[in-house]
Amino acid sequence: MAALEFTRRYAMAHRLLATQSPKCAIPHGHNEYVTVKLDPLVPFRFGEANSAAPFETVKRRWRQWIDEHVDHALHLGEADPLIAYFREHEPALMKQIMTFQGDPTTEALAACFFLKLSAFVADEALPFAVREVRVEETPTNTVVIARENFDPAACGLRAGAWPWRADMSINDF
Repeated sequence: MAALEFTRRYAMAHRLLATQSPKCAIPHGHNEYVTVKLDPLVPFRFGEANSAAPFETVKRRWRQWIDEHVDHALHLGEADPLIAYFREHEPALMKQIMTFQGDPTTEALAACFFLKLSAFVADEALPFAVREVRVEETPTNTVVIARENFDPAACGLRAGAWPWRADMSINDF
């Protein structure tokens, strides 16, 4: 079975409060790469098109979401006091804040990416299933969420939260 794999680069900033790491409690940024792997729902067979769907069709919506909504977003936990600051002083920037239940760790980000990509694939009735999402935070730190070790139904994310939806959201404001 031939899997599809594609990568996108984006910039982001976050801060981690629950980890109590002084280094990560201050807002800081990363240039990250996200690589996704999709498995076709039917085995490859030679024929006229020789693909389950055109590459561009499969990655169009994902790439648009990364480029227009994830790139240069500020990742914050829902309880972060910076959210109140932005609500009061810079409400127009709220659309650029990606929120998380708890700290916006790379692990949480990879899980949210897995859910969002799965929602896009299902919404467009693409003949694929998400196999893996790999987020490279730094050249030495990478998180991989794979279908065999991630159960979306048991992950504890609130029903209806932005990662479940096939829209372009990055928060629930």
